[in-house]
Amino acid sequence: MHTDISSDVSAEAIRGYLLDLQQRIVVGLEEADGKPFFTDAWERPADGKLRGDGRSRVIEEGALFERGGVNFSHVRGDAMPPSASASRPQLAGKGFEAMGVSLVLHPRNPHVPTVHMNVRCFIAGSGPDAVWWFGGGMDLTPYYGKDEDCRHFHATCKQALAPYGEDKYPRFKRWCDEYFFLKHRGEARGIGGIFFDDFSELGYAESFAMTRAAGDAFLDAYLPIVRARRDTPYGEREREFQAYRRGRYVEFNLVFDRGTLFGLQSSGRTESILMSLPPIVRWCYDWKPQPGSPEAVLYTDFLPPRDWA
Repeated sequence: MHTDISSDVSAEAIRGYLLDLQQRIVVGLEEADGKPFFTDAWERPADGKLRGDGRSRVIEEGALFERGGVNFSHVRGDAMPPSASASRPQLAGKGFEAMGVSLVLHPRNPHVPTVHMNVRCFIAGSGPDAVWWFGGGMDLTPYYGKDEDCRHFHATCKQALAPYGEDKYPRFKRWCDEYFFLKHRGEARGIGGIFFDDFSELGYAESFAMTRAAGDAFLDAYLPIVRARRDTPYGEREREFQAYRRGRYVEFNLVFDRGTLFGLQSSGRTESILMSLPPIVRWCYDWKPQPGSPEAVLYTDFLPPRDWA
């Protein structure tokens, strides 16, 4: 069913890695929460536009995670959707494969950050003329930031990328800061991490290895922060601020996120695409934090880009 796209690029190898990564991450998160993720396996038969399959692993109302999902999808289509060919107009109309693992976790405790991670591959065309690239990264969205958490998250990302060139972490860190920015708000979504896309410059083997390194680093980057913050006391004030800041997450995902746009434009599976949205959100008209408050510190000390590593 899944064959080599060219003499070098193996869709089977990529798919196998992604399914294994999904399973390893879910096992680690289940150990942290204590509640199992439920599995929603799906298959989409050929319908003239899109075909493929996937596996959504979802948790709701857990001891730690209010909502979260770790999704795998592998879709094929006869024509690239606009969001995927925007930077490569010569590929518009070509057949494609896209596969990836994408996760978003929304903890209940406002002192535990929301987190996002994604690794993916696109293959356009077939045979010797196939064009492929990898993408991915991870970013952290704290509500009540801690310097040591941000430093740990970024240091783990930097260490994962180090074998692939000293330029990769600073370049992908800057790319993340620029990408996860709400232009209409003039503010960052969180404290960033790493982000890369359309990546093939190291050749297939090394580009795939770098993508694997990013995916494999996720649990080491996030779980120590979870363990450090999950028992921090909180009250209604912190929950209200968390819900307010979650609104920024929704705005970004629905307005700017390329993965969300790709999924919707390619008639993807809506439940899996919108799994990233938090369960409880609030918007307030022209709200501003009180100067010097813990909430204000997020805006002054954490959202502006910093050299965390």
